Amino acid sequence: MADNDLLNYDFRTAGQSRTHHGHVMRDLGLKIISGAYPENTILPGDAELLDRFGVSRTVLREALKTLAAKGLIQPKAKIGTRVRERSQWNLFDPDILVWHFEAGASAHFLSSIVEMRLALEPEAAGLAALHRTEDQLETLYHWVGKMGSASESAADFVYSDLQFHIAIAEASGNPFMRSISALIEVALVTTFTISSPIPNSESHVRSVARHAAIADAIKAGDAEAAKEAMRVVIREGAERVVAAGQGTAG
Repeated sequence: MADNDLLNYDFRTAGQSRTHHGHVMRDLGLKIISGAYPENTILPGDAELLDRFGVSRTVLREALKTLAAKGLIQPKAKIGTRVRERSQWNLFDPDILVWHFEAGASAHFLSSIVEMRLALEPEAAGLAALHRTEDQLETLYHWVGKMGSASESAADFVYSDLQFHIAIAEASGNPFMRSISALIEVALVTTFTISSPIPNSESHVRSVARHAAIADAIKAGDAEAAKEAMRVVIREGAERVVAAGQGTAG
């Protein structure tokens, strides 16, 4: 299955905007993320960028303003537009996360995403066990059922998996948990692009069972069990990625 088959989700829409502003922003953003424009260097001047993209000065300025808001660049009077250090980038920004994926996220970056998921998602699952409504519980089992469908393609599976995790964030009752959905989306798409449990039937069944265990713990109101079940799901996904990388290297 081609990587792009897994990437037709709404979270990429902004990064692939067909507007002139979106095109300029994405092109420059990708070059910054990939290191083509390294940290602490100065971007090409306006004249060069205007010639390259064939856009108006207003469009270019809006694109640069958006990149500055994301923490990627900083305009300096009489100096130019400087690429900021990575530590100053807003890594929770959906576009920046997607651009990392498109540029080829490093093993360290992927590991950092896993660490963030382990820090946040088990807590969301624990809160969901305490605060979920019956409708929210029904939604969780709906997505588990979709994941278990024999007709699920890899793209359908990752979409259902994503919706399951978002439903848990919403069931937690904490609005900050829902705000990390972009992080979860990129993590899941990356994981499944590198190593998907589809069409491996044994891996598919195990993955569905692991997610069902989360839903069961939330249904039972067992916060600790829900947390641990979520940790298992995240760790197994990370282990699949590592195993796939070793297989490729071997």
